[in-house]
Amino acid sequence: MSRVWVLGAGQLGAMLKHAAQPLAVDLVAVDIEDDSHLDLATDDIITAEREQWPATQATDQLAAHDNFVNRDIFGLVADRVTQKQLLDRLHLPTAPWQLVASGQSAVGLHAAYGARVLLKQRSGGFDGRGQLWLQQDKGTVIPDGWHNKVIAEQAIGFDEEVSVVGVRNRAGECYFYPLALNHHQDGILAVTIAPLARLQHLQNKAETMLASIMDDLDYVGVMAMECFRVGDDLLINELAPRVHNSGHWTQAGASISQFEYHVRAIADLPLGPAVVKQQSIMVNLIGVDYNHKWLAIPGAEVFWYGKEVRPARKVGHINFAMGDRQQLLNSLQCLQSTLGEWYTPAMGWALQELAQ
Repeated sequence: MSRVWVLGAGQLGAMLKHAAQPLAVDLVAVDIEDDSHLDLATDDIITAEREQWPATQATDQLAAHDNFVNRDIFGLVADRVTQKQLLDRLHLPTAPWQLVASGQSAVGLHAAYGARVLLKQRSGGFDGRGQLWLQQDKGTVIPDGWHNKVIAEQAIGFDEEVSVVGVRNRAGECYFYPLALNHHQDGILAVTIAPLARLQHLQNKAETMLASIMDDLDYVGVMAMECFRVGDDLLINELAPRVHNSGHWTQAGASISQFEYHVRAIADLPLGPAVVKQQSIMVNLIGVDYNHKWLAIPGAEVFWYGKEVRPARKVGHINFAMGDRQQLLNSLQCLQSTLGEWYTPAMGWALQELAQ
C-alpha cells in the first residue's frame, strides 16, 4: 500500500498515525518546521492536519505532490472570506457578514449589523484568538492595520453550539457522526457531549448541509462543521477540512474514530458505517499539568499530547464512553476534583446536561 504523509506533526498528526497502524497503513507525520528533503514516491498520498503551514523544503515538497488530497481546499477554507463565499454560493445559512474594507468604520458596521459586531481575522485565528467585539455602547473601534484582514459578523443570539463530523470518499460515499453539543469557555472548546437524543431531529438537516459542501468541493476525508443552533435552525459558524477537536469523542464512543475514517478515505479503503457505542463526553485538558489521578477514574481514557504546558493551550483530552449514566456522572465529578477553578462552569454545564 502507498505511504501516507501528513503535513503537520501535532496532536492530530500523532492520532492519525495511531489510527493508521491497525489498518496496515504506513503513515508519516512531518513537522511543519522540517527543512529536510523527503523521500517521496510518485504514488504516495499526502494529507494535512492543519489549514496553513510555513514554507520549508519539506512542506513545499509535500504541497507540490500530485497526490496531495484536497490541496486547493485548505486555502479556500482557511480564508474566512472565501469560506463564507462558498457558504453563500451554496445558499447555506451563516451569520450576516462582510469583509472590513479600507475606510470602513465601526459606526458603519453597527448601522449594518447592530450594537455588537464580531471581527474575525481572515486566517490564523482560533480558540478565541484573532477576534474582537465591536461594542457600540463602549465605543470600540477597528484597530489599526485590521482593514482588509478581518471580516465582520453580526452577533447571533444562539441557543447553543453544535457540530457534526462527516467523511466522504472519492466515490462520493458519505457517513456522519451524531451531532455533538459543545461548550466553549474563553473562546476555547472545553467539553463535547455526543450523542444527545434531543438533537436527533436536527441530524438530517446537519448531514444535508455538510454533504452539500463536501460534494461541491469533491472533498475526500473527514470534515467538521461547527454550527449555532437557533431554535430548530442551524447557522454554520466555521468549517474545518480535517479531523476536528469536537470529534475526539469518537476515539472511545464509536467503532470507527474520525482519525481512522480520514485514513480510510484518503487511502481508498472501505469506509463502512461507524457504530456509536455509548454516551460519550470529551473534556479538553487546557493549560494543566499531567495528573496521574486521571488514570484511576473509572472509564477515563486519557490522551496526552506531549506538548509544553502553557496557559490556554490544549495539551490533551480525556474521553468517557459509558452506558451507566450514574457511573458517568460520578466519574465526571471525580475528574472535576482534579481540575482547577477554570473548569467549574464547563464541568457544571456537562453534569447538568447529562443529568437530564
